[in-house]
Amino acid sequence: MNLTVASSPHIRGNFRTNRIMLDVVLALLPGLAVGAAFQGPRALFVALLSVSTCVVAEWLYAQLTKTRNTVADGSAMVTGLLLAMTLPATVPYWLVLVGDVFAIIFIKALCGGLGQNIFNPALAARAFMLLIYPVGLTRYMGLDGVTAATPLHHMVMSALPTETIGQMFVGRCPGTIGEVSSLALLIGGCYLLYRKVISIRIPAAYLGTVALVTLIFSKTGDPVSWMLYSLLSGGVMLGAIFMATDYATSPATPVGQVIYGIGCGVLTVCFRYFGLFPEGVTYAILIMNAFVWFIDRHTAMRRFGTGKGEYKA
Repeated sequence: MNLTVASSPHIRGNFRTNRIMLDVVLALLPGLAVGAAFQGPRALFVALLSVSTCVVAEWLYAQLTKTRNTVADGSAMVTGLLLAMTLPATVPYWLVLVGDVFAIIFIKALCGGLGQNIFNPALAARAFMLLIYPVGLTRYMGLDGVTAATPLHHMVMSALPTETIGQMFVGRCPGTIGEVSSLALLIGGCYLLYRKVISIRIPAAYLGTVALVTLIFSKTGDPVSWMLYSLLSGGVMLGAIFMATDYATSPATPVGQVIYGIGCGVLTVCFRYFGLFPEGVTYAILIMNAFVWFIDRHTAMRRFGTGKGEYKA
């Protein structure tokens, strides 16, 4: 009998990184398709450019640093697609290249690679792009092909958007490539839940918190409509389903995931109500990313047989 001594985990499932990444890509395709249908073929080209740049950047980094090539795990492809989904179809191509390189090299590779990054690479890159060239990320294409204000811009003025709730749910409104259709994102989210790639805890806590806070602190005389518009506008759905659930930058404990989702929801509403920009999802998730270690540390289960305070994760 051979006895193998090794660190945990001792029981491994059938999940593989490349399979998980493929599932995420498949889940994002409905949102990408709707975005391209309403914003034109340029949205598809932005997505293709972003994915290609991320893959090439990861391959080149591995070649230059003589490290293991991890392109095959699919994580670079997911980062590129997620970043593209947070961008408007009108974004300058050079800005896409800058964001992709920043995400792969500075946020992912220099932090140790997949699973070692503290912040979500796609969101960190978007925050960086917004810092160096905000104009490129705040011009949105309407259904008629001209620049138009997003529903969130109306809500900054404490007014309900001109689009109906039905139009926003389906995707007939200005916005980034991946945020225009809540229906498409929910379809992708249901697929990820079915495949057990994500759990319901973070999305439910995130969306539930946004719904509750905006219902209680409505800026109009119609709290229910304000709540629905708050959920359907901007990147809340995309962030709650695809960004906040990132394995490397979200808590591992069930209780921690709920706390994390609530924190993301509260910060999102705070940034929307009091921030400089109408959207708050990016910075809300990035801030909560920074506290994941703290949440995991204080929500970890105690080992069997130890008393309170005798074991800390």
